[in-house]
Amino acid sequence: MPSLERRNVGIFAHVDAGKTTTTEHILFASGRIRSLGSVDSGTTVTDWLDMERERGISVRAATTSYVWNNVRVNLVDTPGHVDFLSEVERSLRVMDGAVLIISAVEGVQAQTELIWNALRRLEIPTLLYVNKMDRVGADAGRVLAEVRTQLSTRLVVMQSLSGSGGEFQGAADLWSEGMAGEKQRELIESIAEADEQLLERYLDGESVSLSEWKRQAQRLSRNGEVYPVLFGASNKGIGIPGLMDAITDYLPGPGGDPEAPPSGVVFKIEQGKSAGKMAFVRLYEGTIRNRDVIRNVTRQVEEKVTQIRRVEGGRSEDTGVLEAGDIAAVCGLTQVQIGDILGSPDAIPEEARLAVPLLTVQAQWENEQDYPRMVQALRELSEEDPLLDVQWLQEERELHLKIMGPIQLEMLTSLLDSRFGLKARFSPPSVIYKETPSQAAEGYIAYTMPKPCWAVLRFLIEPGERGSGTRYASTVRTEDLLAQYQNEVARRVPEALQQGLYGWEVTDLKVTLVEGQHHVWHTHPLDFAVATPMGLMNGLAAAGTRLLEPVLKFRIVVPEEFGGRVMNDLTLMRGTFEAPELQDGRMTIEGKLPLAESLEYPVALSSLTKGRGTIATSFLGYEECPPDIHAARQRRGVNPLDQSKYILSVRKAL
Repeated sequence: MPSLERRNVGIFAHVDAGKTTTTEHILFASGRIRSLGSVDSGTTVTDWLDMERERGISVRAATTSYVWNNVRVNLVDTPGHVDFLSEVERSLRVMDGAVLIISAVEGVQAQTELIWNALRRLEIPTLLYVNKMDRVGADAGRVLAEVRTQLSTRLVVMQSLSGSGGEFQGAADLWSEGMAGEKQRELIESIAEADEQLLERYLDGESVSLSEWKRQAQRLSRNGEVYPVLFGASNKGIGIPGLMDAITDYLPGPGGDPEAPPSGVVFKIEQGKSAGKMAFVRLYEGTIRNRDVIRNVTRQVEEKVTQIRRVEGGRSEDTGVLEAGDIAAVCGLTQVQIGDILGSPDAIPEEARLAVPLLTVQAQWENEQDYPRMVQALRELSEEDPLLDVQWLQEERELHLKIMGPIQLEMLTSLLDSRFGLKARFSPPSVIYKETPSQAAEGYIAYTMPKPCWAVLRFLIEPGERGSGTRYASTVRTEDLLAQYQNEVARRVPEALQQGLYGWEVTDLKVTLVEGQHHVWHTHPLDFAVATPMGLMNGLAAAGTRLLEPVLKFRIVVPEEFGGRVMNDLTLMRGTFEAPELQDGRMTIEGKLPLAESLEYPVALSSLTKGRGTIATSFLGYEECPPDIHAARQRRGVNPLDQSKYILSVRKAL
């Protein structure tokens, strides 16, 4: 029996656009499940965590699969809430195609735009599905106008609508022979405009069959040159079969050779109740079977595969094999982490960087005996979401982690309780600042005492452009400082810049090693591990550093009567904004806002407007703080500026 064709498709959207409901109806229509679950009642397949069922929101990307039109579709239902953007980021990397759901009522929202830009950067072919056409306020024309303005003009509207709002009957396929008319002509024109040769044939009046136009639409869509648009009301199952047809017709298959050497990437990690650590792998080339030994090139280790499981929500089954183009959970890889490459790295695509945690919290526990279990639990959760970046300060007996927002904290509290039996509390979130050099300066260290040691370094530290990160270079000859010692310095620079003069990460700078010496008898490679932080901190102290704060891009929509008060609030919060737009009694204000000033504003706005105002935000970048803003973080460990004490501490002599 020939193996089925495959599709690997992610479902993406702003929160509450209907992703999970759409996924549930797809599984039901395909016969994958026998009865429909409901987001409101907490019975859906892909929302299976306790918190997801209680809150009615997705917090984890969930994989499922179904068969339609003789094609097996691996479907990933991703979270829509901005607090769980890291789940979206990891899923994007392994998708061949995407369905972007847009609410017919709310239209294009902040997260819609963010995901769209990532899909375009990764060149992932995308279908647009306008959901909630049955809701009051649904307006397909307005939504399409927003899409053309904010996302792309290369739309191919595949269906003709019958009513909207309470009158919505469904959408008819414009490829049907009986659908000739203005809408079908617009469909053909939108395809012709995307390809010069097709446009020439169309303008010359050449007779081209409808089936040929459809084949061309499939080709252009699978290449990501046009974006088919479909409509539906997922909660009633209207438009679902058409969407499923479009997924198999207009999105590309994965490709890949099962006979080639394995090449795959780990995009998700879960702790299975019986199977232990499960690494979700997208395999681009080759085949992996139970009991195979696979090389993890990221960790430089080889490990034996014990099981390969197909996971559906909270259930899984052993399939024994994973072939090129498919996705499955691989068990037995104890050292694996998210982002690791298995086998050859040649076929692995780049990743999209969307999520930037901007807040930090300290974990607290109920009883002293819970402390070791809390350390272990947070380390396990950090394996599943590396952006938590859990910092365990053993001497201070403290646990710090980074978060995206308050809903993520709720999820962590719920997970710690349900999975580990731990009652956790967290400190109020505080903003993560950064530092950058105020001016150019040199940092010098001669680490020659107490013997045996010898490491002399001189760094030139220069400010960089905003958003440029850390750049490192060396102008030192290997005759003066051996390559192995220079490599040790290069390896230690990012680590040493994790804490600047105020305790925050130092960024947007160029560090150049301009002088270096070793001693033929007294030098040990680790001398440069000790010297590098001292040399860099010496340079930062000479240069001085400025604080950088995270800034958000925002869009606020409020009834017109509240516009003046909101603009006054924004000014008080150091916000800047464009001239407001007025439409149908509502005011839209767009601009940028420091996160530190606006942490509580969504609640205040809702209270002010009695729930009629909305604010959508996304991370814009780090910008310099005003001179009167002071924010310092307690330093971990001994400050390398106190050189004597620092040397004693690293040599375990304190």
